[in-house]
Amino acid sequence: MSAVEADSYYLHLSKNPIRFEPVSSVTSVFFDDSNRQVFTVRSNGAAGIVVKGPDEKSFSSLRLEDRGELISIKFSHDMKILGVQRSARAVDFTNMYANADVNEYSQMCKGKDTKIIGFCWTSFHEIVFVTDHGLEHYQVISDKKTLKLLKTYSIQVNWFIWSCESSVLLVSSGSLGNTLFPFLFKSGTVMKLPKFEVELLNIPRPPQLSLKQRDVVLAKIYDQLYVLVLRHGAATPRGTSPAEVILYQIFNDSNAKKTDILRLNLSGRFAINIVDSLIIVHHQVSKTSLVYDIHTPGELGNGVTYHQPFLSPLPIRPFKLSLPAVPTSSGSEVQEYNCELYSPNWVIFHPNVVLDAKLGCFWYLQLNLESIVYMLTDKCRLIDFLLLRQDSKMVILNVCRNMLIPGRQVSLTVIATVFNKLNRVYSDHLNTANGIAIAMLINSVGSDAIRAEGMSKTPIIDQSDIYTHVLSVFDEYKDSSYKYVVAVMVEYIRSLGIFQIPVQHFLFELIINTLVQHNCFYQLHQFLQYHVVSDSKPLACLLLSLEGSYPPAYQLALDMLKRLSTANDSIIEVLLSKHQLLPAIRFSQSVGMVDHISARKFLEVAKATENQMTFFTVFRFFEQRNVRLRGNAKFHPGEYCDPYVEHFKQLFGADAVLSTS
Repeated sequence: MSAVEADSYYLHLSKNPIRFEPVSSVTSVFFDDSNRQVFTVRSNGAAGIVVKGPDEKSFSSLRLEDRGELISIKFSHDMKILGVQRSARAVDFTNMYANADVNEYSQMCKGKDTKIIGFCWTSFHEIVFVTDHGLEHYQVISDKKTLKLLKTYSIQVNWFIWSCESSVLLVSSGSLGNTLFPFLFKSGTVMKLPKFEVELLNIPRPPQLSLKQRDVVLAKIYDQLYVLVLRHGAATPRGTSPAEVILYQIFNDSNAKKTDILRLNLSGRFAINIVDSLIIVHHQVSKTSLVYDIHTPGELGNGVTYHQPFLSPLPIRPFKLSLPAVPTSSGSEVQEYNCELYSPNWVIFHPNVVLDAKLGCFWYLQLNLESIVYMLTDKCRLIDFLLLRQDSKMVILNVCRNMLIPGRQVSLTVIATVFNKLNRVYSDHLNTANGIAIAMLINSVGSDAIRAEGMSKTPIIDQSDIYTHVLSVFDEYKDSSYKYVVAVMVEYIRSLGIFQIPVQHFLFELIINTLVQHNCFYQLHQFLQYHVVSDSKPLACLLLSLEGSYPPAYQLALDMLKRLSTANDSIIEVLLSKHQLLPAIRFSQSVGMVDHISARKFLEVAKATENQMTFFTVFRFFEQRNVRLRGNAKFHPGEYCDPYVEHFKQLFGADAVLSTS
């Protein structure tokens, strides 16, 4: 596939899928969406079980005694205990850690007529049985091969969904199935959150289960917990109305709230993934996917935001699966298989897993940000979108860089808006970092938790990033108008100022060098005079280096150093470098430093001038200082001035030296 073809898809399957033995008459396939592990079970475990997951730690192989057909199989989060459900009455456990007794132990559910619908590991050693009569929360005591009942909830249950990411269990209840109970599992406790009802378009008579598990998703979007409900279109005289996805936000201490509705504009079979807080709705009939971003503005109505697809519907990028090499007369030949996208054999797991049990492949659905860059021509809207995506930093920097390339340059208004968007996030990050530093000083314990909680996943574009990856484009494209170049730099500095972010000196150096290269000394003078460029020692040194091409730069540098109250030493050094000894002495007197300046350094410069009267004046000044400070004109041995005393005697005679008495 060419690069152009690849850029025409904004969704793709992970490059290296996890391969497993396909489902067959002797092989069953199970998927644990908490640990993201796929289990291939042969002959009910007697012929072996192979476990594969996202990393090497989640890979495993084992055997179990054939005690009947498996209904469900899941590892604990640390993979030390294996839970297996073979019946509606019990769950069996096997300890899998080193030197453990591998004999199984079991836990029956409570009640004679109770049936286990499924189970979920809520922590390393805690598990919840979801039965048709409610919940049973247990602690697994593996070394004693027993379970301790922690809590039970009596409630009629139709089906359930578990979110490992948020530790929330969503239970469907009622004859219609539209009464939902969220339960939050945290630190060995269970919190029952406020129940809520999902609106149904049609209520059947007599009542029957209408809200199915396959039409409900429990997901975190922008760090907030939502229940997504796929509402299929109702039959009308003109046909079936388009389907919608309804979003309910879940709160710990208040009722769930219907916040958003996604208009699909289609009907038929759908499946939902969540990728980087984007809602991806797959439509099997058209073999396309729709992307929704609830963070973007939509149409408001009755307290709900209605969203259209953020991008035009497109298929997932075609995927070719490499097959084992086939021996031929000319050698082995690698074969490829074009995978059927949106296959009826696909099973979608959350947040972004696509599994084909018949093909034996397990992919992650991924976003191609580079393709979206070409699809969104509105740069401000594009930056808003990218700032909400993880791992988008370099994409953002490339977008900003390309906006400045001759032939593609955008207006200064757009550039200013983009810089403001970047710096708003940058400012929030700096404020958060300062808050974390203060919190860590106050709370010496738990500093890692404070840091992890406070730091944002939003990409941070700082000044060094802009300098290195964006403004450097002007070095590459020399034909850029210097007025445009300077205007862009000034806009960035202005934006930093709006958000009260101190400007780094290298940005000022860049703008000064640009002005000097184009002989714009009058504009440089104005920038300094009106403090567009802030005072700093590095900038003063840069101005000093420009004296050859722009003589007033020397005085500008001195003025800048004088404005910096901590730069007195630097001013003296600058004056000495110019052999301006008497001004340096007068300046040291004006700032109260005259008793601390180095006599040797001044005498060395005075000798280098080869001006006898200058040397005499400086030498006499320091002799008089010695008398005033120590009552003796003689230099202290630690000042290392003996060579200059001898030089003075050679020039003016020994009698010219002040008496030491």
